[in-house]
Amino acid sequence: MSRQRGVSSRSRSAGPITLTGRGGIVVMFGAGVVCGLLSRWLGVGLLAGAGFAIGCALAAFATRPADLLTLVVSPPLVFFAATVTVVFTTTLGNGSLLRGMTVGLLTALAATAPWLFFGTVLVVVICLARGLMTNVRELQDKLIGVRLFEKEENENPVRWDESPTTTQERRRTHHGDVD
Repeated sequence: MSRQRGVSSRSRSAGPITLTGRGGIVVMFGAGVVCGLLSRWLGVGLLAGAGFAIGCALAAFATRPADLLTLVVSPPLVFFAATVTVVFTTTLGNGSLLRGMTVGLLTALAATAPWLFFGTVLVVVICLARGLMTNVRELQDKLIGVRLFEKEENENPVRWDESPTTTQERRRTHHGDVD
């Protein structure tokens, strides 16, 4: 009986679903591919772009705050990958693959480019409201810290004036000797 109480109390206390940055990218990609395929098969061009934008919004709301920076930079590449996947899937078996991919990809990208921009802006706006600037500041602090403690390349240059001057000293320092 106590086991059931533990399970039920855990399920009641579970918060909202949070995704990692990769999970958010998968949501955007999945929405783009599914809606792109439905758009091609049903002949509704609006569905591909709107589905991608909805996937972007869902990913931006569900991704944990620590991974917002990863999510914000991803929509263009995810959009391109989803479009390539959709065009490749629908072009297979329909004549020349190279010609079908080229024409299909250029046509799909041209037709849905405004949705790419809308989805990207949507992700940025939602992530800004959820704390993106905190991530940017943390990254900036890490980069500054790395630069402060990074050794200079010329910190310990070879000093030619410290080389052995006498023949005796040269013989003692052989190339294979280790100090």
